[in-house]
Amino acid sequence: MTRGGTDKNRDTPERRCLVTGNRDSKSGLIRFVVGPGDMVVPDILERLPGRGMWVSADRDAIKTAVQKRAFSRGAKKQVTAPPDLADMVESGLLRRVTDLISLARKSGAAVAGYEKTKAWLVSGEAQILLQAADGSERGKAKLRPPNGPDSLIEFMTASELGLSFGRENVIHGALAGGGLTTRVVEEAARLQGLRVKHVGDRPAGKGTTTI
Repeated sequence: MTRGGTDKNRDTPERRCLVTGNRDSKSGLIRFVVGPGDMVVPDILERLPGRGMWVSADRDAIKTAVQKRAFSRGAKKQVTAPPDLADMVESGLLRRVTDLISLARKSGAAVAGYEKTKAWLVSGEAQILLQAADGSERGKAKLRPPNGPDSLIEFMTASELGLSFGRENVIHGALAGGGLTTRVVEEAARLQGLRVKHVGDRPAGKGTTTI
């Protein structure tokens, strides 16, 4: 299993990173295309037309691609990559993760709140534990991920989790098994590479991930 619980043995298409030259499954990379005005734009959903250019889902790799003009080499022409491209990717991935958790909630595959989360953990229904990065460590320590660290997502702030559940703040949440949860885990793994290792290194909303 790779970061975020994705299985590298799955028969998934592979692409080559512009920066490292390494081949990886698409789930571990970010697709970019050349948009209007020869501007490089991230294609988080992998639906935009044009030739795709792939970079590892890692903040340093994306910054290097911008600084070393890797996108111009990949596009075989001069293109412009905005200096804040890594931030754009992070914002897009965060939106993707919050949307997927919201869909899980609407389908009955996600709950929020300490008591509901605890009940799902006790019953075995919870497959993934969600914990706010800026929540009380004492409070979070009372709940354990169902399958160890690989089933814990702890990269979003309470306000970010709140967006997924239609609340102002959420500290604890849980996801049941199923396709939506698999997609949340995969997208969270990509988001992990765009976020720094320690809460407090960046402004609120730029937390960490432990998956």
